[in-house]
Amino acid sequence: MYDVLVIGGGPAGRALARACAQQKLNTAIVDRHPHRVWTATYGAWADELPPDAPVAARSDRVRAYAREEHEIQRGYVVLDNARLHELPEEVTVLQRPAPARHTFNATGARKGRAEQTAVGTVIESDSTETVLMDWREGDTFLYTVPLGNNQVLVEETCLARRPGMPLDQLRQRLHARLPEGVREERVRFPLDAPRHKNAFGAAAGFIHPATGYSVATSLALAPKVAAAVEAGEDPKHVIWSPKARAVHALRRFGLETLLRMDAEQTRDFFELFFGLPTELQRAYLSGREDLKGTAAAMLALFRTAPAHVRWNLIRPA
Repeated sequence: MYDVLVIGGGPAGRALARACAQQKLNTAIVDRHPHRVWTATYGAWADELPPDAPVAARSDRVRAYAREEHEIQRGYVVLDNARLHELPEEVTVLQRPAPARHTFNATGARKGRAEQTAVGTVIESDSTETVLMDWREGDTFLYTVPLGNNQVLVEETCLARRPGMPLDQLRQRLHARLPEGVREERVRFPLDAPRHKNAFGAAAGFIHPATGYSVATSLALAPKVAAAVEAGEDPKHVIWSPKARAVHALRRFGLETLLRMDAEQTRDFFELFFGLPTELQRAYLSGREDLKGTAAAMLALFRTAPAHVRWNLIRPA
């Protein structure tokens, strides 16, 4: 009988298994392909991460383009996959589930209808700055982030669509802008997947409905969940506090707003968003339990929005 069993060996599952082992809990993880190399790129805001988060590359200059250029006053990082993958020897790796006092599903998001999709290519470049979004052409945007070692990932991204934009279409758009690089990266995941009980990571609903980010949340929450288990407390109150539930509901409202917008309205919306004070941007993008800040950001957007954007912010789905 293990103290903790984590089903799923992705970044969230391994973060939780590591944290539980650090609490001296008898921990096992179910990973049928424990030696598979991760090829996905995991980006995060630097101020969201715990101090020991493994970082492969950092950008101190971050920009976004809607109709104009905006500089974002936050650091941005790409996580080190090799170190995210590591497990201490105290964690037992299994091929199938076993009995445990606490079992967590960390197998990822399933069955959502609204999706974020992207196709990227890795090119050679010594750039050290991130372009979070470049909306200046069409209804998809370019995401550009340095990976280190003179490599940069450039992705053609559909932020939110129901159903997601086909990858072939995104690939054609990307290579109309620039030639193929040294490798391709493909992204497809649901933004509105249901939350599963006894889950962690994307399976628990950690994906930000309006941005698609989740790994930083998993890294930050894993030690807190492990501490709750070690203390004999119910970890569900750490995973989904009342404030986190309320913020998530507001973010789901934001997702529905994005899904209704055409290309011109989307550019207008992000022109307003990146014009907000940094603390309001941070609250909406990263404040998982910041109900007051999230509401303030949404109210500020509504107050400053022109009539055609304001209508999209309030009309029913």
